[in-house]
Amino acid sequence: MERILLTGATGSVATFLRPRLARPDRVVRLLDLRPPENVTAAEEVVLGSITDPQLMSEATRDVAAIVHLGGRSRESDARDVIEANIYGTYQVLEAARVAGISRVVLASSNHAVGYQPRSGDLLAGESPVRPDSLYGWSKAAVEACGRLYADQYAMDVLCLRIGSCFAEPFDLRSLAMWLSPDDCARLIEACLAVPRPGFRIIWGISRNTRRWCSLAEGEAIGFHPKDDAEAYAPALIARFGEPDWTADPVLNRIGGVWCAAPLGVPF
Repeated sequence: MERILLTGATGSVATFLRPRLARPDRVVRLLDLRPPENVTAAEEVVLGSITDPQLMSEATRDVAAIVHLGGRSRESDARDVIEANIYGTYQVLEAARVAGISRVVLASSNHAVGYQPRSGDLLAGESPVRPDSLYGWSKAAVEACGRLYADQYAMDVLCLRIGSCFAEPFDLRSLAMWLSPDDCARLIEACLAVPRPGFRIIWGISRNTRRWCSLAEGEAIGFHPKDDAEAYAPALIARFGEPDWTADPVLNRIGGVWCAAPLGVPF
């Protein structure tokens, strides 16, 4: 029986993933500060913080792989993002190393490269970091810590620069950056199944007609997204107007409105 540790189990992305990760030969261990709802017989629950090394030691026992979604998911002050995202990810990777877990999937974010301009060329998965916020900076640090553990301990670490993972795209920017829940599950399964990937940075987006980012790195590990935000385009354009991809400040950088916001202002 394969056991997967899923951190941040009550968050929105994990809530999408839980039923989609269910397999007859798999147990998903759910870790969060809050009790998750509707726990099934194929799920286990561990309550506590990823920043607690003793708890992480217990949470990683008999685990084959970790999908790390836990931490601060929005802008906050420096101490908060350092503690929750940077130090928390370090504890996850260190607990994995000690437990002999060689496969860790880390949730990064488009905000790690938010100030990258949108252009005619699709942005590569390993494009240089250019964070648009303290949150984005913490996700760039998450990627760097993952590379350290891959290089120093020969672990397989896959960092996912997730776009906008919601049930449906909700604005013009998400026509480019949407990651459907089904494609999110396809991405996680590809990350868990690919043999010896080493260190990878992969865009977490669907096969959107208007996408700004490359799917090549995901396809290289067997991620073939099937959904396209274009199905929602007529309704969104009717609501918000025809997108101006060049002049609109929300649509001409990867991070969208985050690039215009002052540091320290929560979204």
